[in-house]
Amino acid sequence: MTLKKIDYRKFIWPIVVGLILWFSAPLRPAALSLAAWHMFALFVATIVGCIVQPLPIGAVAILGFVAATLTGTVDIDTAVAGFGNGSIWLIAMAFFISRGFIKTGLGRRIALKFVQLFGKKTLTLAYSIIGVDLILAPATPSNTARAGGVIYPIIESLAQTFDSDPQKGTERKIGSFLIFSEFHGDAITAAMFLTGMAANPLAQTFAAAKHIELSWMTWFLAALVPGIISLILIPFLIYKMYPPEIKETPNAKKWADQELAKMGKISLAEKMMTCIFLVALLLWITGTLTGIDATLTAFIALGLLLITGVLEWQDVLHETGAWNTLTWFSVLVMMATELNKLGFIPWLSNTIASELHGLNWFVVLVILIITYFYSHYLFASSTAHVSAMYAAMLGVALAAGVPGTLAALMLGFFGNLFASTTHYSSGPAPIYFGSGYVKQTDWWRMNFILGLVYLVIWLSVGTIWTKILGIW
Repeated sequence: MTLKKIDYRKFIWPIVVGLILWFSAPLRPAALSLAAWHMFALFVATIVGCIVQPLPIGAVAILGFVAATLTGTVDIDTAVAGFGNGSIWLIAMAFFISRGFIKTGLGRRIALKFVQLFGKKTLTLAYSIIGVDLILAPATPSNTARAGGVIYPIIESLAQTFDSDPQKGTERKIGSFLIFSEFHGDAITAAMFLTGMAANPLAQTFAAAKHIELSWMTWFLAALVPGIISLILIPFLIYKMYPPEIKETPNAKKWADQELAKMGKISLAEKMMTCIFLVALLLWITGTLTGIDATLTAFIALGLLLITGVLEWQDVLHETGAWNTLTWFSVLVMMATELNKLGFIPWLSNTIASELHGLNWFVVLVILIITYFYSHYLFASSTAHVSAMYAAMLGVALAAGVPGTLAALMLGFFGNLFASTTHYSSGPAPIYFGSGYVKQTDWWRMNFILGLVYLVIWLSVGTIWTKILGIW
């Protein structure tokens, strides 16, 4: 057996940053305890490690866990308790549910049906593909699995059907447009559902620590109008900025017909998957009425998938994405929670808020969202970014008088929308950029323009819409 080669040079940044902060404790603000400062040093070092990734992010989190307990910054019982967070288990459960879509082939069948029905023109073809993403999003918290595991193979097959291949220099025929449109469609659908992306329940947890309740239905209703506007407008803008050479796609329907014929009639497993998904969706929507917690709903759905044989226990054990997420999310949430308990987050929030004192609360909200959005150029993970900054940003917003639920929701939405930055911005980004269909200069240029569009739509329409709903 040979040892896995590790690039130990990547440990330099997290270690150096952590040590500098740790030993600068004598210079800390008087309002902060030594324990709060040490936890801050460990948290920042762990986040830096999650960004540069000398080891996979789960392994980095475990090292952060060990450092926090070994130094006595947090006791082992408190640290381990982080693994019992309900929102994190919701993420893990929904990973398992999404596995059912992939295993049964239901996700692919839905995608092919959309292509069959709406695939006559390239623009409507893009809308139909994004429509599949929209349908799958409520039960697929891994937007990477959704975009990469279900949608990407469909787009690649379609592109090849029209001889659109970056290897041949023909990527602009149709593939480039479809790839970039679905990348943005996935970011929008992730923002529309509490269960649409892994970091959303994390935001819910941070908001709950500030006594702000974000239910599944509240999140969905608040995101509905700005989300629909974005789903309609963004692909159209991409179509104008980055037009495909092929505008008509009559062969798409024929290709979908052939692929569906190969799949045959809808299987019993697909039917069971459909029923269980609808049950889960109904329970999530009616959660405030039935009193059934969103995490419990996900457990119920998984139980039904196992009872019916749609999933086997081995499928659950082999869903490495879920267990990986459960591990590192738990550690980061534990650290962020301790930062709040030890007074670091309240201190930071009040300090920044004092600098913004006297400004209108909406101006403060805009400044915070813009800062949050563009700081994502420094992150290679949406979840790491949410873990690092969401709680502090929310604290500042509250201290400045921004309505609590509005602030929590807006920060939650932009925890997905700031994917409109780089080719390493989120899980789907390296998959779609790595396909070679879109050049890096085009990727950054169009993302910058579309990022401005998101800021305008969600801060203006989103704020007005939540006011109409009576959320604030």
